[in-house]
Amino acid sequence: MNNISGLSESTSCLTMPLFRASGERGGAKARPRRRRTKNMEWMGSCRRTDEEGLVLSLTRLCLLSLADNMKEVWAKDYADNYLDHYSFRYIMGPFNLLPGELVEELTWLLCTRKQMSRAALHLMLVPQLRGLSLEGCPGLVTSALCAHIAARCQGLLSLDLSGGQQLPSKVLSETLCCLPALRSLSLAGTPCDRCVIRTIAHRCRLLRHLDISRCHLLSPAALLPLGGGGSFSSSDCPSKSPRCTSQSLISSYGSAPLSPLPLSSLLASDIGFGEQEGDPVAAAAYLLLSLPSLERVAMESLAQACCLIQHRQFDQTDEFTDREGVPRLGEVWRECRHRQGTDSWRKKKEGAAPDEEEEVESSESEEDASRDEGPTCSHNQKEEKKRGRDLSGDERLILLLKDVKGLSCDSLESLSRACPNIHSVSVNVDDYENTRGRSQGSLLAAGLQTWSGQLRSLSLHYTGPLVDLLPALQVAGSSLVSLTLEGVKTSPHTPLLEVIKACPRLRDLLISAEPPTTPQGAEDEEDQGGEQDLPELPNLCSLTLNFSYEHSQMKPVMSWMSLKKVLKCLLTGSPLLEEISLVSLPCPLNCLLQDVLRVLDLEQYLFADPTNSPSMPLGRVKRIDLRRTDVKMITVRSVMQRSKRLKYVDVSYCWQIRQLEWLKCETSSKVQVVWL
Repeated sequence: MNNISGLSESTSCLTMPLFRASGERGGAKARPRRRRTKNMEWMGSCRRTDEEGLVLSLTRLCLLSLADNMKEVWAKDYADNYLDHYSFRYIMGPFNLLPGELVEELTWLLCTRKQMSRAALHLMLVPQLRGLSLEGCPGLVTSALCAHIAARCQGLLSLDLSGGQQLPSKVLSETLCCLPALRSLSLAGTPCDRCVIRTIAHRCRLLRHLDISRCHLLSPAALLPLGGGGSFSSSDCPSKSPRCTSQSLISSYGSAPLSPLPLSSLLASDIGFGEQEGDPVAAAAYLLLSLPSLERVAMESLAQACCLIQHRQFDQTDEFTDREGVPRLGEVWRECRHRQGTDSWRKKKEGAAPDEEEEVESSESEEDASRDEGPTCSHNQKEEKKRGRDLSGDERLILLLKDVKGLSCDSLESLSRACPNIHSVSVNVDDYENTRGRSQGSLLAAGLQTWSGQLRSLSLHYTGPLVDLLPALQVAGSSLVSLTLEGVKTSPHTPLLEVIKACPRLRDLLISAEPPTTPQGAEDEEDQGGEQDLPELPNLCSLTLNFSYEHSQMKPVMSWMSLKKVLKCLLTGSPLLEEISLVSLPCPLNCLLQDVLRVLDLEQYLFADPTNSPSMPLGRVKRIDLRRTDVKMITVRSVMQRSKRLKYVDVSYCWQIRQLEWLKCETSSKVQVVWL
């Protein structure tokens, strides 16, 4: 193969002796290295820590050392002497000796710690790499880097280039042509276009996950090749690369249509518009019918597409399918229905006992005979049921979707009939009543009823009162492990405790709300119930309770005093909490944290080893965001002293904290403290 830069084969490989003994000189004989043993148990897990969160595994310590010295040691020689002077197909350096998963872990560390550089990234593009995520450093994703990836990492199974806005479409196509083993690909926010999608459909035949969200150069019709639709022409994506040209694709695959990709996840929200208004619905319906393994979807007009499929209104899409050169949806539906019936029959036959198989075979022969002789009414009904029809003559098509986003309340009913296996859903709840006089809250509760007991993740965007969502949460909350409520309005009478009681298994709770507009009276605060009524969320790992605010207003209005009781039960009754975000709270927080710390001190007094306590508050917390609250630095210091795993605290715009206090705290602690 030719070099990326056209260098000769003799100079295409750079050997970098970055590991050398101290005092070693050129020509000196290197000390023989001890052969590595096969038993690698000392490596442990890259993310394992002890119970106190202080002792790291030897592997993680080594990776942290590499990350800290990457710029001045490992990448320095390459950056100074080679980076901008030569272009090498392979670099034989120390990272070629590491397993691919450790190189991937090191890449992740450098990206998350904002230490990744172009030279370091070049050194870590090794052939054994199986996963590469550059989402944390999109500025490094360039055409030259993609050429290195295509040459060195052709065994990649997962690639994330999200946010790489500097990449031309042609470069993306040329890179993907060289990565046929990809199972997961994220191009969110890149200049991905129709040519890139066609390249994916022809070259990445094993792809299971694709994220093309925020790719504004893509129209809904451009996604059709993922489902095997559309033909490839040389005018669609001109390219001068010998590795990936339109003509080479045509010669490789001919004009025959390809089979659909085995996609189980397709995220394509916020992409470009279609030529006509109905294009997004038609394209979504085509992909739902043509991708048999699809389980996770985020697309515009997904709800309307499910409704169209449910009512079989395929004639509305004939103009679209004829224009795009794909089979009409009626034909695709029949093929999908036949495939589903065949799969269901095969599974039923494989799971049947021997005597049951004989009965199945006899029933098949009886049906064949009845067709020849003229079936009776009862035979017709039996046959209709076996083919997936109800007695009214409507054929049912069950989609395998489990995770869907961007729905509306009106579409939940149709979706629940077509997709009974949903376990994660995102709904935009409009703040109005429908034409039948039913509120959106009641529609939401009725729509979620089908998935009651199986829904694990629920995200609701609603600009009305939080109390309107309570019936829906009482329907679906018993099985939820993740709940997101965005844009809701609150008042001193908002039943937040009832929301928590309805969702006892939550691990992630995120509420982004409007603060109360009226203050709470003392008598209202007393009516909130006793301490014995406070619920707990023992599995909660992430808590976010953020209130909107006016930038011109320095302090939030303290108008919801009983919120302190809710927060206290969450902070003391959730020992697994790792991330806490309490922003612009409309209630005092400093005194609340002092109460929680007293509970923590009591736990430390009662237990010789505090980690053995079943309800150790703040014992596992790693990140805390307390922006625009009345918290004081003395309280923050107390939290830092008692929470051994704490790594990050944000106290920006906390008016009780002065700059001198913050400087003192930042210099005397290993915890990163942010203050503005």
